[in-house]
Amino acid sequence: MAFSAVLAPNHAVSDYFAQRAYLLTFTQMKDLPHNDDVLAVDALVDRQTDRLRDGRQSETAMRIMRGVSRMMSAQNFASMPEITLPNHRRADLFAIGSRGEIWIIEIKSSLTDFLTDQKWPEYQEYCDCFFFAVDPDFPLDRLPDDVGLILADAYGAEIIRPAPIEKLAGARRNVLTRHAARVGAARLTRLSDPRRPSGIQQRS
Repeated sequence: MAFSAVLAPNHAVSDYFAQRAYLLTFTQMKDLPHNDDVLAVDALVDRQTDRLRDGRQSETAMRIMRGVSRMMSAQNFASMPEITLPNHRRADLFAIGSRGEIWIIEIKSSLTDFLTDQKWPEYQEYCDCFFFAVDPDFPLDRLPDDVGLILADAYGAEIIRPAPIEKLAGARRNVLTRHAARVGAARLTRLSDPRRPSGIQQRS
């Protein structure tokens, strides 16, 4: 399977920031409050060490995430992992295109992962296109054929089957886009100032 070429490293970014961004990609999200990703970012990063602790995310899932993220960037999509949706489900990868289109990519690291987690239909009402992303060894005939399909490894990814387009209502798109912007800004701020006290307070 031929994937996109390996991206050259960005030498303008320090190893320190690259490491923190990587840790923030895969974290112990199950410990976070469901109402607002932003509120949890500061405490989240401070709990991380120089190694991955999230038992939910396998090495295979991390490789798939990396490859899909590279593909999305090449297609002019901005993507973020582990975004909480209004129904309190967490999208593995939430991506916004240059025209405001929203894609959700559900990563499955194995057949067991797919069979034991059937929450994916609850993501579809919060995106224009929904995809599964798996590695090339996954038994593809076990996946539903009415959603998009991406094959990925650690270096890139390829859309094998385009997803049906179900356009979001304008109001919902606006809510999701603003939420993603707020989460992304908070994560970036935390990466640039890891010792910063949290200025975001829970609403009473």
